Amino acid sequence: MDFEFSPEEKKFKHEVHQFFQSEPELCAGFMEEWHGGEGFGPRTWALLRKLGEKHWLTPTWPRKYGGLELPYIYYYIIQEEMSYWIGLYACIGTAMAGPVILKCGTEEQKDFYLPRIARGEIEFCLGYSEPQAGSDLANLQLRAEDKGDYYLLNGQKTFNTRCHFAQYHWLAARTSSEGPKYRGISLFIVDLKTPGISITPLMTFSGERTNDVFYDDVKVPKSSLVGEPGMGFYYIMEALAYERVTPVGAYQRLFEQLLDYIKESDKGSDPVIRQKIAQLAIELEVCKLFTLNVVSAQSKGIIPVYEANAAKIFITETEQRLANTVVNILGLRGQLQRDSKWNVLNGMFEFIYRQSLTELIMRGTSEILRNVIAQRGLGLKRK
Repeated sequence: MDFEFSPEEKKFKHEVHQFFQSEPELCAGFMEEWHGGEGFGPRTWALLRKLGEKHWLTPTWPRKYGGLELPYIYYYIIQEEMSYWIGLYACIGTAMAGPVILKCGTEEQKDFYLPRIARGEIEFCLGYSEPQAGSDLANLQLRAEDKGDYYLLNGQKTFNTRCHFAQYHWLAARTSSEGPKYRGISLFIVDLKTPGISITPLMTFSGERTNDVFYDDVKVPKSSLVGEPGMGFYYIMEALAYERVTPVGAYQRLFEQLLDYIKESDKGSDPVIRQKIAQLAIELEVCKLFTLNVVSAQSKGIIPVYEANAAKIFITETEQRLANTVVNILGLRGQLQRDSKWNVLNGMFEFIYRQSLTELIMRGTSEILRNVIAQRGLGLKRK
């Protein structure tokens, strides 16, 4: 097995690296806007549009819709560099909504949404979780009643992170109560400016904003339905497998910053610290291989459910181990936030320490994903 990039892929990786290196203000702007609670602000949109001009947001898509028709390995290269430079590696529109529209949407939906996603002009937010439907997504209760000319939506969504700046809600709603619960769910694209939608901030432990979203007699056209009625759960499961591709560029950059700090201090002479740093280096390499395994499956046209879940678990738990280890190495100063003049490494690891708790829950909890691996990957039966 050859783990090296081809000469063409190395050249492309260098080109992407040089692009981000040449945009320090926009890269720093993303960090300020995102961690400041704004989400995608002006500098983030400017960066996304520059990426869109190069067709780097959707490189695997058909040229007709703004892609380059490249293999998935090129998309991974872009994601890894984005992750390294700004901590973001994909948008909901490019990674989840777009691929489902491309596969299951109408021609009108493809023509209307896909080029704008590819150009970095619009973003979607996920509308899956509800107060009583998180890991048990099939239990969602937001209803979409067929009124003939339109659907009437009523209910609540929670932990919808990008709703305060995205233009569209990638919404899962119940269209039928007959048969198994998961067969009565359909997918919709809802303009978030539609009357009857209200969005309320919900702050996480790490200080990042997510949202509660309320639907009160919201009318959406029949054309907002994606794919077949009642098939939404299947579309969501497929899309989640792609969302769980998790490049580790951001963690690699944090590790490099930590390594430089330790080399400049006297901590590197401590044998216990050397052991801990070496262990983190090993785990980061394993993370990269997990991700490349998922990319390999995608390149072969395989939906990487088992592989993606394994990668997501190991990578997010490695993030937590990274944060725990670093805070322990740095001592009390490692617990200081960015607004303290005494912080170490800009207080980033204190933030990652809190954020890592959220990452273990987002995109599927580690406990649920282990069940999925056991059942779908290893063939173990439920009682």
